Amino acid sequence: MLQKTYPYYLANEPVAANTDLEVTNKFSGEVATRVAMADAAAIDKAIGLAVDAMPAMRAYPPFKRQAVLEHCVKRFRERYDELALALCIEAGKPINDSKGEVTRLIDTFKVAAEESVRIDGEIINLQISPRANGYHAYVKRVPIGPCSFISPFNFPLNLTAHKVAPAIAAGVPFVLKPASRTPVGALIMGEILAETDLPKGAFSILPAHRDGADLFTTDERFKLLSFTGSPAVGWELKRKAGKKKVILELGGNAAAIVDGDQGGKLDYVVERLAFGAFYQSGQSCIGVQRILAHASVYDALREKLIAKTKSLVMGDPKHEKTFVGPMISESEAKRLAGWMEGAVQAGAQIVAGGKVDGAMFEATLLEGVKRDTDLYRKEAFGPVAILERFNDFEAALAQVNDSDFGLQAGVFTDSLAHAHRAWDALEVGGVVINDVPSFRVDNMPYGGVKDSGLGREGVRYAIEDMTELRLMVMRETW
Repeated sequence: MLQKTYPYYLANEPVAANTDLEVTNKFSGEVATRVAMADAAAIDKAIGLAVDAMPAMRAYPPFKRQAVLEHCVKRFRERYDELALALCIEAGKPINDSKGEVTRLIDTFKVAAEESVRIDGEIINLQISPRANGYHAYVKRVPIGPCSFISPFNFPLNLTAHKVAPAIAAGVPFVLKPASRTPVGALIMGEILAETDLPKGAFSILPAHRDGADLFTTDERFKLLSFTGSPAVGWELKRKAGKKKVILELGGNAAAIVDGDQGGKLDYVVERLAFGAFYQSGQSCIGVQRILAHASVYDALREKLIAKTKSLVMGDPKHEKTFVGPMISESEAKRLAGWMEGAVQAGAQIVAGGKVDGAMFEATLLEGVKRDTDLYRKEAFGPVAILERFNDFEAALAQVNDSDFGLQAGVFTDSLAHAHRAWDALEVGGVVINDVPSFRVDNMPYGGVKDSGLGREGVRYAIEDMTELRLMVMRETW
């Protein structure tokens, strides 16, 4: 079970300032715990102490950074069940998915521990003309400075890890605002970090209401803002961020193409599509929202996918057999239900699911959804997928690109030519061949184009953003 209360962490230290933030059990709706909430004064103090910590963090050697990350890996393993249960309660995530996210948390910190001791530079050959004779150039990476992190509710462990672990590896102090609906996992992470000898001010983890947290975005003492969340919020934060570097990991309405050569593999394809569309109640920015199936396999795929969708167990996320738990809130379920009703009124048909009860939203499959509806154009962020038919592969690629988003896409095909054509043509950050766009391994570059964001996560790529190149030119003789 969760503790009755949790402190926030200010400059490495727990502070039980209040119990103002109620964190609910997303299945029962009851208050599960209470968390300390930071005010503007606490946030300002954390930023100042992060600035003060910068010289010590620059001097904190890579082998010590690695030791901190390895300590976290060890403690996450020891507290595996506690972390999974906390995630299940505060996010409503089915327990099997919660355990999977703890595993990914551990993976992300392991990769960061490895990367922390190989942040290398390079030698640049300047001998491109006679005037550079006798000169040599060297480049190294140095920490960018204090960083501001804002993490989302849907992967409150792993998406927080993708900011925190690279920051420690890079040697930058940070102030983190976890999602107010799901702050507990980040605070447990803070408890474990507080066991290490990181310099004072190296980290602060401060739950705060969005309307009271402008300093995370506007304060010029931060040199980088990394935000994961909704496109509307993300782009507004970028507008307000000033001179600092901004990394945005935003939303999507990801598509999966099922090519016409998949007749003998449909069972596998259906299993993966159902997972990609409906795992953790569809609340993933790379969840499968649009399924484009070739006419030659459409009818068979439709039949199997409807049966699979109807078979998914919805209920208490603590039960091992539960696949679909609650959405994060009843208001989010109502929002998605309104989009679904609008699509039906415009001519779509619900072929599986469609029932909504409070925050519980059945796994739902529709066809005939018009391309100008909210359900098609916007990010559903819930357990709803759209099935549609195509005849021409090039037309399917163009249809996937007909979106304001571009995070990841999946293509099921046995054609190497089609795989490479998709990689060339799809306007997305990543193309996954023979699996769903929801596939992610934590060391790969991850991020989107268009309204899906700026920059890339994946530990090494985040470290690059959190460091700057510094050049030294040396003249041999003078």
